[in-house]
Amino acid sequence: MHPMNVIVTDSPEQAFLCAADMITDEIRRSSTPVLGLATGRTMENIYRLLVQQHEAGALDFSGTTSFNLDEYVGLAPTDPNSYHHYMQDHLFAHVNMPANRAHVPNGIAPDLEVECARYEAAIHAAGGIDLQLLGIGETGHIGFNEPPSAFDSRTRVVHLDEVTRRQNSGMFGNDPERVPPRALTMGVGTILDARRLVLVAVGEGKAAIVNEALNGPISETVSASAIRLHDNTTIILDTAAASDWKRRTR
Repeated sequence: MHPMNVIVTDSPEQAFLCAADMITDEIRRSSTPVLGLATGRTMENIYRLLVQQHEAGALDFSGTTSFNLDEYVGLAPTDPNSYHHYMQDHLFAHVNMPANRAHVPNGIAPDLEVECARYEAAIHAAGGIDLQLLGIGETGHIGFNEPPSAFDSRTRVVHLDEVTRRQNSGMFGNDPERVPPRALTMGVGTILDARRLVLVAVGEGKAAIVNEALNGPISETVSASAIRLHDNTTIILDTAAASDWKRRTR
């Protein structure tokens, strides 16, 4: 158990700014930063801020390498609902990160086991992840590490929880049945290997699971609780997402 750095901001926008500042510092601090990236509505806002910095000439991605947490099985990189496409749309197409350094698991690899091993090897070859950006899902997952996920798990194929498929159905015409049932995800162990973790959560809807992850038992049934085992974790919340946690910690 390590002390956590929890930052509570007054608004979602301040939470996004705070996270973007940390990523900006990481990119400026190192000539060859390796970032672990996430997807989702929260992240869109953070990437928007990073793109603005780049467009203002204040942020150079030319030495940056990135590894995304996950991808749906069966979706080609060109599929509008794939995380490849999401990353192109929100970040990669707008900054000067070399395309061969922007890694997302291949959801249509002919052999998914081989793809998972290749992904782990690529992270290792890059020298490991310096800063891993994380969101938290309603099931308490980080990446697509649905409960229960072993804390030493590595990149692998997972089956998505019904709750997650419902939560992610907005991109699929609000039909959970259209959300692919499987995904490739970095494991909890892969995530914990990053030198620094930054988890961002905003909104009332995240309050209960944030409290569970930060105050509940450290358990494989809430994979986000594993971040408390890491010695360099920052959790950025807005007032709404922090509301249950604050009540518990007073």
